[in-house]
Amino acid sequence: MFTISMEKECTCFKRSRLKSEQSFENEEEAFETATVMAKEMTRDFCKNHAFSVVKEGNNFLILLMS
Repeated sequence: MFTISMEKECTCFKRSRLKSEQSFENEEEAFETATVMAKEMTRDFCKNHAFSVVKEGNNFLILLMS
């Protein structure tokens, strides 16, 4: 099982339709979803933050980069 989680939820994330935690059976699907989420948030949120993805074991953590 592979998971995606947010390191820290900014106000924009809390107002979004996105889920802070998701689980996947497949590593590729989890990585692809996390990458798409990070790109979407960087592009569409308030423009004050950028987001990136790091892998920690079976967890893909989306980091808030100021």
